[in-house]
Order: sequence, then C-alpha cells, then structure tokens
Amino acid sequence: MAPTSLSARFGQSVSPDALRSYLAEFISTFLYVFCVVGSTMASQKMMINSAADPSNLVIAALANAFALSSAVYIAANISGGHVNPAVTFSMALGGRISVPTALFYWFSQMLAAVMACILLRISTVSTHVPTYTITSEMTGFGASILEGVLTFALVYTVYAAGDPRRGPLGAFGPLTIGFVAGANVLAAAPFSGGSMNPACAFGAAIVAGSFGNQAVYWVGPLVGAAVAGVLYDNVVFPSQASDSITGISEGGVGV
Repeated sequence: MAPTSLSARFGQSVSPDALRSYLAEFISTFLYVFCVVGSTMASQKMMINSAADPSNLVIAALANAFALSSAVYIAANISGGHVNPAVTFSMALGGRISVPTALFYWFSQMLAAVMACILLRISTVSTHVPTYTITSEMTGFGASILEGVLTFALVYTVYAAGDPRRGPLGAFGPLTIGFVAGANVLAAAPFSGGSMNPACAFGAAIVAGSFGNQAVYWVGPLVGAAVAGVLYDNVVFPSQASDSITGISEGGVGV
C-alpha cells in the first residue's frame, strides 16, 4: 500500500493543477522578493547612511506589508499563496499538502527568489544586493529565536486568515498577513533583519555571495512555522473543537 500511496501522491504533484500552483508560487515569490530587496536597494541609493536612518525601517516594513499582501492575494486561489518555504513546511507537517508537493513548492520559491535578486543585480548595473544580517550585539542563537517568534506570528496569522470556518475574508485575509509581516519588520529588523522567509534570505545571499549566519534564517523560521501550525490545528482551533462560548462543535454547526 505504501508504494502505491507514494506513487499516487507523486502523480498528484505533477498534475496540470499542481504545475499551475508551482507557477503561481514562482510568480508571487518573485514579485515579493523583487519588491522587498529592491526597496532596500532603493533606500540605500537615496540615503547616504541608510542603515542609521529610521525611515529606512519604515520603508522596509511598508514594502513587506504591501508586497506580501499582494503576493498572497494573487496566488491564494491557485496555490494557497504560501510565498514562503516556512509556510509550506508548516502545511506539509500538518498534512495539508503532500511532501512531494511541498518540495516542488520549495524549488519554485527558491528559484523565484534567486531570479528576482539576479534581475535586480543586472538591471541596476551590478548594484550591491543587500543580505539579511544580525546586529553585533546578538548571537546566532538569539537571532534564530527572534526569527522563529516572528515567523510564528506570521504563519499563525496565515492559518487564521485562511481558515474557512471563519467565513469568507476576501482581500482582508492577505491584508492581515501583510500587516503582521510589516509589524514584525518594525519590531525586529534592526536586530535580526526581520526576514521570516528563508527563500528571500537565500536568494539575496546567493546573488551577493555572502552566506554569513544563513542558518539563522532557516532554523528559526522553520521551527517557528512548525509550532504555529501544530498549535493552531491541534490546540487552539482543532477541526472538531467546541466553541468556547456556546459549546457547539464546529462540525455540528456546519461551518
């Protein structure tokens, strides 16, 4: 049974609908990384000492919020609008998507991030592509914890915003996801960079040729995303959970 099941899952992962999902993830992730990394490059171009200018933090937060909201919205009905390997990892861990599909998602997201950074590098005449870094006062372990907490908040919001039991949210779901991403950048960008997205950090590192503390932007986000998914699906809002006020199960009211 196991080989048959594995073969069936792989077959689903290369179906026409699945291929469209990978393309949607590629496009959304490309646009997100292009805007986020590009906004940082633009602020560095316009400011003499952008690292010390508080307005640079606001620019990064707004770019994250606007770009992520748009990227999630345009892909939500096709691929789910993950736009982030950490979100995909959490969905695979919770059984919402198969492992082969998750791996294809990862490939699409990573390739999109690298291509976006390459395009920025070429089109701006070899302008330096900024990478995510941690402040000298922090250790790699501390930065991983911080990135994990940020990604926990992001992925928990993704689960809540996309939960059909909450009713149709339309554009408000992606907007909520973008808002929490922007807030996270405001809270932590000066300390750990506020990446929350391994693909974005990886793409910038590949093109810039700088891999310092790259593990921070993988370990922290993946762990934070996993905890968020497990907590939401199994503790806070399980599929057959009783309503905290009425005591009626979600299944019982047909939500």
